[in-house]
Amino acid sequence: MVSKVKLSDYVAEFLARKGITTVFTVSGGASLHLIHSIDITNDINYVCTHHEQGAAMAADGYSRRSRLFGVVVATSGPGATNLITGICCSYYDSVPLLVLTGQVSTFRMTGNTGVRQIGFQETPITSMVEPITKYCVQISDPQRIRYELEKALYISLTNRPGPVLIDIPDNLQREFIEPSSLAGYSYPTNQERRSIFPKVKDIYTQFKSLLINSKRPILIAGWGVHLSNTEKQFLDFAEKLDIPVALTWGASDLLPYNHELYVGTFGTHGMRHANFAVQNSDLILSLGSRLDTKSTGSPVTTFAREAKKIMIDIDPCELKKFSNFGLEFDALIQQDLRDFFKDIKEHLNDFDELQFSSWKNKIKEWKKLFNIQKDRASNQDFLDPYHTFDVLSKLLPQDCSLFIDTGCSIAWSMQTLKLTSSQRVFHDFNNTAMGWSLPASIGSYFLGKDKHTICIIGDGSLMMTVQELANLKQYNIPLKIILINNAGYSMIKQTQDQWLSSKYVASSTQGGLSFPNYKDLARAYNIEYLETDKANYLTEAFKKLFKSKKSFLLNLRISKEARVNPQVKFGRPNEDMEPLLPREFFRENMIIEPLLVSKDKN
Repeated sequence: MVSKVKLSDYVAEFLARKGITTVFTVSGGASLHLIHSIDITNDINYVCTHHEQGAAMAADGYSRRSRLFGVVVATSGPGATNLITGICCSYYDSVPLLVLTGQVSTFRMTGNTGVRQIGFQETPITSMVEPITKYCVQISDPQRIRYELEKALYISLTNRPGPVLIDIPDNLQREFIEPSSLAGYSYPTNQERRSIFPKVKDIYTQFKSLLINSKRPILIAGWGVHLSNTEKQFLDFAEKLDIPVALTWGASDLLPYNHELYVGTFGTHGMRHANFAVQNSDLILSLGSRLDTKSTGSPVTTFAREAKKIMIDIDPCELKKFSNFGLEFDALIQQDLRDFFKDIKEHLNDFDELQFSSWKNKIKEWKKLFNIQKDRASNQDFLDPYHTFDVLSKLLPQDCSLFIDTGCSIAWSMQTLKLTSSQRVFHDFNNTAMGWSLPASIGSYFLGKDKHTICIIGDGSLMMTVQELANLKQYNIPLKIILINNAGYSMIKQTQDQWLSSKYVASSTQGGLSFPNYKDLARAYNIEYLETDKANYLTEAFKKLFKSKKSFLLNLRISKEARVNPQVKFGRPNEDMEPLLPREFFRENMIIEPLLVSKDKN
């Protein structure tokens, strides 16, 4: 006798077989069968967020931490469209995500009628998300469910990862199917893809020559090192070649801060000494970074302008883009980092003679000279964010995961935090959606692997997903929330300082913003609470935060005037950060010829 199962049950069992333990969802009429099937399936559970955006971001955080893939389920119409911001977070950071949306029954679809909508909450979600997913499809035949699940998951995880979406009409979710009769997806063979760009083995002689002839090389590491799970191989490679390492935000936790090769984070909101190192280098070797404009500065042609440049990336479009901006590379290599490290491993002995002691000493000299903390007092009556993050660095637990939100919070932390080898940083590095860190840290919690999960979030960002605090109470999540509270949007204020005469329209309480009483908010969700605006109380406050076994909101009231300093103003090269250095001092510390200094006052 043939055993049939409901299609939604098949989907839930498929997820469980793939090792997914948690699905994030907001219920709705067109997704109920999927949710109920998850409920009755062993080894997999659902978590209810209070907004579909939060569900997608929780699944994104789950994926980043698990290195599997995240799953989110939503209903049709507004349920599906509410997912879009979260899907963007995954797409732009190459995070694998499986999005399952319910849809109106097939007999209630508009089809070719020309009307806008027939079924209640009918929305063409696949058309909407096509530009921000690697693959999206609407199921029209229940016999295709296995094929589409396998295909979507393969595409999501292969090459440059990313989100995929499967839209399943309500009536098809209820169909009974025979699993043994379902056609599967025929996975492509391991034939190498044709590319206009070589692999490292194809141009090894040139690669070797560029390295051996360099005197001031910089090795750039990006998020792709984490995505490819090649952290150890990267560190072995860097140590073998003895090359100083500059980090994008996505790789800020790749080397401990006290490692001999650690330079720091660079870019428009990076560390001044790290920008001096990158900009004055004579060779850039970039691994796993797409070198966006936050890294290169604007115009792009000012980036490491006297250096030879090598870039290794899996995406040919990322390699091709620089020709549109006039930035030349000496070698562009299209390769998965896993394959790159395998190919280069047999040649590592060729670089035994490399040593860059004088160059590393120069970087150390810049690091001391431009120490961001040296002029920061610790006994001020207000909280300075740089001093705050400096104190936090000394008290952070080992084996912790930091989920950091956008705006000044991520910039201050990336310029200041001194991370050890067991501390991980997560951020939606490219979409940088306000409010991401709270649901993402909640999603991470359900993996059960973190000893400490810490959410660092600004007051503006917290208000974007504040409803997800309910999950801390519902699931007894001991999340530690550090609220960087400046009563407004400091990053926007800084832009208004630069271009709009410091008129804080829509970025301050005077300009139209409003915020709750955070103590009352914490009480409403049964969260422990503490607040301070005193620098001399920071150490005690952080100790209380990390000692607690419960969810905890630490409200740090910092100065409304606090800004990200240093920062590159648009139009200046990355080495010339504001506040501007005295021009003579700036020239003395540059190795290559400075730009724009003729326009500046001495």
